[in-house]
Amino acid sequence: MNQTLTKSADQYLIKQAVTWEQFKALQSAFAEIGGVRLIYCEGVLEIVGLGRLHEKICVLLTLLLGQYFVLKRIAFVATGAYTQELTGKAEFQADLSYNFGTEKEISDLCIEIVVTSGSVKKLRKYQLKGVPEVWFWQDGKISIYRLQDEEYVLLAASEWLPDLDIAHLEQCLLMESQLDAMLAFQERYQ
Repeated sequence: MNQTLTKSADQYLIKQAVTWEQFKALQSAFAEIGGVRLIYCEGVLEIVGLGRLHEKICVLLTLLLGQYFVLKRIAFVATGAYTQELTGKAEFQADLSYNFGTEKEISDLCIEIVVTSGSVKKLRKYQLKGVPEVWFWQDGKISIYRLQDEEYVLLAASEWLPDLDIAHLEQCLLMESQLDAMLAFQERYQ
């Protein structure tokens, strides 16, 4: 059974023309507040509240991809939501990030779970960092972007995970039961 996507009231704020110094001051002020993420990219500050739906999708996607890597024997390093920074230009945390083969300075794949809307700079921050592939999960669908000639191109399949059935992954992420989702996913790839 699929769940209905229920969004709470928008829990984000976007502010333009913010300096790096102002961002760092606000970041310090928010340091003790849990469930809030500050994202900065070239003068645009986004303050995002992380809600239950965001965390449910993020955790389930982590479990499903981990299961896929094991079943397909793909060597990976999961690096989670660590802070990625380009001093003075951008600072952000992908919801999930991975390296394939060995650990590298720049993630091979970053994934964002988008429950509220967000900044137009969502891809720009990854472009500045040079992340080869970025996925966005939004409204039950996954969009895959690949960096080619310094610009992101929308693709139908992952270049890192070409055998991964994205439509099936999307269906599993919307299942009411996380156990059912994991079993259906495992059955697909065994």
